[in-house]
Amino acid sequence: MKHIILVILFSVLLFSKSTFSKPKPTFEDPRKIVISLYVSNIKTVNQTISSIYNILKEYPPETLKVVVSVYGPGMRVIKKDYDKHTLLRIKSLMEYDVEFIGCKNTMESMKWNEKDFIDDISYVQAGIVEIIERQMDGYIGITPY
Repeated sequence: MKHIILVILFSVLLFSKSTFSKPKPTFEDPRKIVISLYVSNIKTVNQTISSIYNILKEYPPETLKVVVSVYGPGMRVIKKDYDKHTLLRIKSLMEYDVEFIGCKNTMESMKWNEKDFIDDISYVQAGIVEIIERQMDGYIGITPY
């Protein structure tokens, strides 16, 4: 009986690991992902955050670079007055070196400034252009909703 349980456990561990495509991600050649966040619906945002956590669980941290480009209505998500639980999840992702980049064009049109947003956000003039440029630099573009 003990032997059967060990075989089952080994099988589960063996088949639950992701197999990475070649070339496999390394420190020198990490997987680079840019995620588009342009909605503020709390359910969709939290699903996106969960997707990022799932990505982080599969890749060794030194072989992964994740950037979230936030623009349009999505900019509400990184404002200090957004849902507290969701902001804690975002700050947790930032501790895992997930970079959040905000859109200055959206900020200007909404009359917001950097003090309205959580700390440690990077800013670019156009969030959508950041996605284009990151993809040109080899990032894989993802919109998980």
